Amino acid sequence: MKVFLHYEDNENSDFHKSLKITLPKSWKTGPASNLLGQFVESYNAKFQDTNPLQVSEIHLSLRQQVPGSTDSTKTELVPICSDAVVLEDIPDRSDVYICHGPSQTKAELAAAAKAAEEERQMTMKNTVACTHFGCQNRFPKGGPYPECSYHRLPPVFHETAKYWACCPNKKAYDWDDFQKIPGCQKGTCSETKEEGKLFLGGTDLREQASEGSNLKSIDDFNKAQSAGGAEAAPVLDRLKKVMVELGVEKELYDQVVDGMKKEHAATCSTEAEILATVSQELGSKLKSMMKSVAAEQLRIN
Repeated sequence: MKVFLHYEDNENSDFHKSLKITLPKSWKTGPASNLLGQFVESYNAKFQDTNPLQVSEIHLSLRQQVPGSTDSTKTELVPICSDAVVLEDIPDRSDVYICHGPSQTKAELAAAAKAAEEERQMTMKNTVACTHFGCQNRFPKGGPYPECSYHRLPPVFHETAKYWACCPNKKAYDWDDFQKIPGCQKGTCSETKEEGKLFLGGTDLREQASEGSNLKSIDDFNKAQSAGGAEAAPVLDRLKKVMVELGVEKELYDQVVDGMKKEHAATCSTEAEILATVSQELGSKLKSMMKSVAAEQLRIN
């Protein structure tokens, strides 16, 4: 097993150093702190008089893609715990970076994460989110209300593009970049919920582009299919495969769909009509759930 250690956490590139280490067998199951000690020994042999490093003041990190980002070029340095097992936490031939700041053990890191989550939950409990589109402020219920930078119209999520309806020329394809699009309005935060849709999608854009043309809705489609219903069952079958791939148990999916069929059996005259009705209801529930998740993300982030 080999690793490549890099020290670049210094504005002066003359003090940068890279070191390739072939690990002894005993080190593979040992703590990551062994790597840190080996690097410092090699580094100080050259820079002892100009930029010496102390093991207690630096830590190891791996460069990883930012969580939730679809852009593989967006990365961040993730600290490696001092008691992490090399073989389990550091991939073979990976680039490991030496960064300033003391190392933490797994227990210390878990405690810090727990404290941060408790603080976040306490903040969520004692404050409310601004209801203006795009504002990420939180404040005590009833005020005082801070100044606000927000968007006049709701967000648009269409295919991979994300943007605000009032600023169509400022598109983003990554959630973090979307969150950074500056507001186009200035004002004061509010607790009053916005009226209308919380966000727009492809259907809304097509409706706007049609300028009132008579587009067939999902309801119209399902009603048309109820006469024959040939498309309804395949839709449910395809959805079943997707849900199973996402981790939903096959039995749970069958239970929900069968339950819906029984509920509509008394009001539908044919099997095709039952399938079309179940497809419509299930689609509506899934859409509602996704809207709730998206709305909550906009409130929290």
